[in-house]
Amino acid sequence: MVDLIYQLFPYAIAFTVPLLITSLGGLYSERSGVINIGLEGLMLMGMFVGALIISRTESIYPGTAIWIGLLAAMLFGAVFALLHAFACVTLNANQVISGIAINMIAAAVTVYLARLISGSGNIQIIRGLSRQTIPILSDIPILGRLLFTQTYATTWFVLLILVVATFLLYKTRFGLRLRACGEHPHAADSAGVNVYRMRYMAVIISGACAGLGGATFIVTISGEFNGTAAGLGFLALAALIFGQWKPWGILGAAFFFGFASTVANVSQVVPMLAQIPGIYLKTFPYVVTLAALVLSSKYSLAPKAIGEPYDKGKR
Repeated sequence: MVDLIYQLFPYAIAFTVPLLITSLGGLYSERSGVINIGLEGLMLMGMFVGALIISRTESIYPGTAIWIGLLAAMLFGAVFALLHAFACVTLNANQVISGIAINMIAAAVTVYLARLISGSGNIQIIRGLSRQTIPILSDIPILGRLLFTQTYATTWFVLLILVVATFLLYKTRFGLRLRACGEHPHAADSAGVNVYRMRYMAVIISGACAGLGGATFIVTISGEFNGTAAGLGFLALAALIFGQWKPWGILGAAFFFGFASTVANVSQVVPMLAQIPGIYLKTFPYVVTLAALVLSSKYSLAPKAIGEPYDKGKR
């Protein structure tokens, strides 16, 4: 059993990181009061842009192409999220329908452009992000082998974002205003907070994080854009809900779902799991997700004004 954990843990971390950063993006949006069902589409946009930029620059800038691609994915994710922000904040559109539209538009646009560019619809990168072992820390008993051996730089970058997000949301004026917009937007407005601007900023940050999540999946796991995010955006949304809209709760939920996805995706190369019928392992993450959401729904701590359009003139 111990050997099985050591085998699965690196894969589980690799699956967890894209889910975590995407869920943190959803956290910003939903803490401001805007539901973001469009995380899947924003991830898909990040996957496409990241794969495209990296594939075009990796022969010219082999050392920095991946980071250029990650940055571009964040930028395009943020820009694409403006559509959702405009629909939900300015036009007061139904936020769930707007999110579904974002997913549909992203799927159509990215697949069309990928086929236009590559002919096949797939965009491959030659070199993904390499794993690194951290000296000294990797010698720590048990934890060293689990956390500091053969890890990706993006893992620590995303964990840094997690720490920064926690500080911003709970220790700064920006975070207080953001959370106030998701709990009592009219009260926040009466205190001088521009609710529209805060929600725009939150949705844009959400898009940047989801774009980074999609590109991270490309450079660490997939290696190519193939026109689908494989439901990762919806798993990230589930991790956000299961984590009760709290950064460290999201970390635990993302790892939980990441481990479940790992069991499904690497089962054939792990002898102990290969004996279990594939259909059970493939459906395992989704069954676990459904069960987790049902069990946690009774204790939901969602922002009180989430999903409610804000109209400055109405109270």
